[in-house]
Amino acid sequence: MRIFHAFSGLPPDARGAAVALGNFDGVHRGHAAVIAAAAEAAHGRGIPLAALTFEPHPREVFRPSDPPFRLTLAEAKAEALAALGVELLYELRFDLAFSRMPAEAFIDTVLAEGLGARHLACGPDFHFGHKRTGTAALLATLGPAHGMGVSIVPEAAAPDGLTWSSTAVRDALKAGDCARAAAILGRAWEIRGRVVRGSALGRTLGFPTANIPLGRHLAPRFGIYAVEAGLVDAAGQVAWHPGVASLGLRPTVNPLPEPLLEVHLFDLAADLYGAAMRVRLHAFLRDEARFETLEALVAQMHQDATQARALLASGLSGRGCGARL
Repeated sequence: MRIFHAFSGLPPDARGAAVALGNFDGVHRGHAAVIAAAAEAAHGRGIPLAALTFEPHPREVFRPSDPPFRLTLAEAKAEALAALGVELLYELRFDLAFSRMPAEAFIDTVLAEGLGARHLACGPDFHFGHKRTGTAALLATLGPAHGMGVSIVPEAAAPDGLTWSSTAVRDALKAGDCARAAAILGRAWEIRGRVVRGSALGRTLGFPTANIPLGRHLAPRFGIYAVEAGLVDAAGQVAWHPGVASLGLRPTVNPLPEPLLEVHLFDLAADLYGAAMRVRLHAFLRDEARFETLEALVAQMHQDATQARALLASGLSGRGCGARL
């Protein structure tokens, strides 16, 4: 997949695509339906399949003091879109100046003149332009005048009472419901980052951990999780390892000011400082707790590790949390 950060000056072979529109945070099953509608138009017309999204997320620009809420940062979002067949990604920089562009100008200048789009696909709640005055209905009205077909994809009827939305994924993660989040996403939710140095207390206690700050990721329910951690090499290849992780403020010893993901990998002894890591949350085991003694903490850690091993060995990831699109 080719990624572009501007809508003007594109090479000829990066224009004239069927373009799916949205923020696509999480790239969940609802987003996949929008991509599929754009793909149908692309295949029918023999043109590329593209997606247009914004970085940073507009909410991060308008409400910078909000707690982090992102499900997927730029790299993870791009990979998920590529997995759905997207060939061209227009990842446009969003700032206050861009937000003041009138909706009609967005259609004229960005979609028609800049991208030369031949077809557009979006959900019914897609908004754009100054003060979010642009709507899917406006696209359907003005698009054809620019030679752009428009598909407005209705909200899909999800099974088992699920709602295919980014908000529903966030709510599931805040509740510690990894299976529900994965059912909406179509894959296990993951946190990505670089391993940072910690206090080495875990190593002293017999549970060395790889520590990853959450950064701009959403903070799920604090507690202990059964996880798979992927170590990413220089070529981008990922080696996955089962493990158990603590996510939170570490209330027993040296409480933290910001949440941290501390991952203990089973049967892997290595210095992982600085390593790129992807951590999939597969099952919530228990809430974060404060222990009166280190002995009590260590005893509980052994129980957590045993439970996580058993869950992961039972094929948990294949039964829901790790389901793929």
